[in-house]
Formats: sequence, structure tokens, C-alpha cells
Amino acid sequence: MSVTELASDPHQVLARLRESEPVSWVPALGGWLVTRFDLATQVLRDWRLFTVDDPRFTTARVVGPSMLSLDGPAHRRHRDPFARMLRTDDRRAGLAEVAQREAARLVAELARAGSGRAELRRGLAGPLAVAVMAQMLGLSAGAAQLLAWYDAIVAAVSALSADPGGDVPGEAVRAYGELSEHVVAALTAGGEVSVLTGAAGRLETREIVSNAAVLLFGGIETTEGLISNALWHLLGDPAALAAVLAQPILTGAAVEESLRLEPAAAVVDRYAVADVVLGPAAIRRSDLVIVSLAGANRDPAVFAEPDRLDLHRAHPRQHLAFALGPHFCVGADLARIEATAALHALLSALPGVRLDPRRPGAPAGLVFRKPPALNVSW
Repeated sequence: MSVTELASDPHQVLARLRESEPVSWVPALGGWLVTRFDLATQVLRDWRLFTVDDPRFTTARVVGPSMLSLDGPAHRRHRDPFARMLRTDDRRAGLAEVAQREAARLVAELARAGSGRAELRRGLAGPLAVAVMAQMLGLSAGAAQLLAWYDAIVAAVSALSADPGGDVPGEAVRAYGELSEHVVAALTAGGEVSVLTGAAGRLETREIVSNAAVLLFGGIETTEGLISNALWHLLGDPAALAAVLAQPILTGAAVEESLRLEPAAAVVDRYAVADVVLGPAAIRRSDLVIVSLAGANRDPAVFAEPDRLDLHRAHPRQHLAFALGPHFCVGADLARIEATAALHALLSALPGVRLDPRRPGAPAGLVFRKPPALNVSW
């Protein structure tokens, strides 16, 4: 099994592993790959045995310690200020309003272009995610600047995942330095309270910066991927598309099924704290354990007809696309809001929108999966 296989179209490979060797040593990844749902949940829930707090954790190598790369009390200290701010009704309502307004504006711009064609990953999904994150974090940098920072950080995380022995790319170092300057400026400027300023006094400035970087690349990368994948799945399934057009209330179900079928973050890393038996595998202390969210989400023991987009699943949120346990995605609800807003705006404003068959754009990527480009016409 090669990295290329896992990055291009991994689902058949993951199905074979899940059936025959659900915890398998993958030399190309330098770790154990977990593909079965029950074993994946066991790893994700038990931070005392399977931790993110390890010097090899790729995100921490790029941005330093954060809620994403700490466990136990330190993790809660980093996470709680941001989670508390995102849970308030006023903030959620405000960000939902931003998402709906921006989605409508972006789709209207595509329609006004008059060509009847568009690329939606960077024409809708990415800009929408950027606008919401800029509002959430209270950063004054323009969309192009935010995208440049996030591109550099995500590229570094992906590069280190594929080559753990490599160095952090210089572009990522520069991007993180520039982001740090803007976060510090936002913290000292006063004015409207943001998720970042809400953490002031609870965390040190450097800790707010590292968590801002995590929120930025997570909130843009995975939300751009979620929106792009949801559009790709829905527009590529005529029956599902007709059902959603007839009953817009099914849009949420389409988002959940896309999350299950192709999670924007396909894998998450953990490190064994002690020798442990996981399913059929004897894992040694400090071994890398890679949970395949993509593999677990298509486990037929949990999901009937797992490769089919089913808008009427009994438990639509049972998937692991946002992980599970203490590291469950802090922005999961916001990501769902953004994806639903994007689908509603697109389907209501562009009648007959469909994928461009001349330029297919299936999701790809080892760690973060989404279409490289999503071309449509209407």
C-alpha cells in the first residue's frame, strides 16, 4: 500500500483492511492504520492510552502547543475559552447570519458573471469559510491574506504527515509569524469582542496565537473541504439532488452523508502511551496510531450500504467526521451551518446547476480530502 493509493481513491483499500486487518502496520505511513469503527472510537475516546501530546505531532511542529496537540488538563485549559465563546447563542446566531449573507453574496457574484460556469471550491467554499473565520476571530486581514496563511500552514502539516522526518517549510514559518502579528494586534486593539479576545486573560498571548492558527486552518481547510465535498456528492447524485430540491429540509441530511462518505479530515494521529493490544494488533509504547475516519465512516457493521448516499439514515450524525471524545471538533456546529448555507444559496439561485463532466473533480488528499477544483455549469 502506497501513500499515493491512500491519497487518490482509498476507499477500496480501506474496505479490504477493515475486513482482513482492521489495525494494520503501514510502512509508508510509519504507523498503525485503524479502519474499523469500534476500534477507531476506542482510540479517539481514550486519551490516556492514545495521546496527541507527542513531539512528532505534525500540527504542533508547525504552530506550537494548542488545544489540538495537548491532552488532559492542559488541553481543557486551551480549549475551554474558545468552546465557551462558540456555544453562546448570540455568537452562533451572528455567525450563522454571516454565513447565510456571505453564501448568498458569493453565489450572486457567480450568477452575475454571466458565463453559466464557475469553479466552486475557491469561488464559494473557500471564500465563505474565510469570511466566517475572519468574523469569528476578529482579524482585520483580507481574505487573500488569510487564505495565504492557511495554505502555507496546511501544506506544512500535509508535508510533515507524508514525510515525518522533514523540516517545517519556510513558507509556513513566515505565515505563522505574520499571523502572530495580526493576532497580537487584534488582542490589543479593543473594540468588538471576538473568540480570540474572549480568551484573553485565560491564556497567554502565545497560546492564543497557536490556537488561533489551529482555528484558522481547521475552520478554513476542513470547512472548505466539507462544503466542496457536499456539493460534489449532491450534484453527482441525481436522485439525491432531486430529493433535496423537492424537500430543502433534506439539505442537512445531505451534509451529514457527505461528512460520512468523505470526511474533510480523513485521518487523525495519536501516539500510544503504553504497550497495548488494539483489536488484533499488539501496539508498542510510542507507536504512531493513525485513525482512518474515512475507513471507520464506511464500516458496514455500523452503516448499512455504507458506500451509498442515503438521505434517510436513522442516525445521520453517528459518523466520526468531526472525531470523537475530548478532541471532537470545537467548530462542528459552525461548519454544518456554513455547508447548509452554501447548499441552500447555490441550489436556490442557480437552477439546473450540475457538475461539469469535462472537468471531473473527485476528492483527493492523504490527510485533508476535497476536490482540487469543483467545476459546475448551469
